[in-house]
Amino acid sequence: MMIETATDRGKREAAEAAVAEIESGMLVGLGTGSTAAFAISALGKRIRDGLRVTTVGTSRATEAAARAAGIAMLDFADVAQTDLVIDGADEIDPAFRAIKGGGGAMLREKIVARSAARMICVVDATKPVATLGTRPVPIEVLPFARSFVCDAVRALGGEPVVRLAANGAPALSDQSNLLIDCRFGPIMDPADLARELTAVAGMLGHGLFLDEIDALFIGRGQGIERLERHIKS
Repeated sequence: MMIETATDRGKREAAEAAVAEIESGMLVGLGTGSTAAFAISALGKRIRDGLRVTTVGTSRATEAAARAAGIAMLDFADVAQTDLVIDGADEIDPAFRAIKGGGGAMLREKIVARSAARMICVVDATKPVATLGTRPVPIEVLPFARSFVCDAVRALGGEPVVRLAANGAPALSDQSNLLIDCRFGPIMDPADLARELTAVAGMLGHGLFLDEIDALFIGRGQGIERLERHIKS
């Protein structure tokens, strides 16, 4: 039997608290990554106890895990709006601005997040930061544009590194595009960087989530801290 670490306990607590907000009849978006996996597990249990919901996933991995847990899935291509999205973050600042994409699904995650009436970000206590930039900003890039985009990232002060899979080949998104991790150091103006990245031709999506998150649940291993965004930027 594996011993649960404090970090995993925090992730599980935050995920379970978010899943407790799901009501029967909702259409729920499920994120990608280790914290989202705890949400899938908790939602599967609630469904076995009688909760009736449908869901969409932000990645093939999430869809497979949800189906294995007995959760009904829809194809997001047929969905315009969701009631609630639950997802994690690589790091998040006090203004609810986050870096996401460690799992390589930030493009789909952002689309699903934008569809939501409410998005809850679930994290453990290691993820909140004073200033974004401790982690790299992932971007999804058309393979044809790799060198061009990397050069543009350097011009913006970043250090781009093509993400590699376990076999040493470039890691690909579910859309078969390259994933490039860009270190910028402390990001003093996330909105400006987001605008600059969005303007780069061949850059299909980035991991800066600046106004999608409505609530932040932080699992601290011995309880949950719940924070709400009262004004969207």
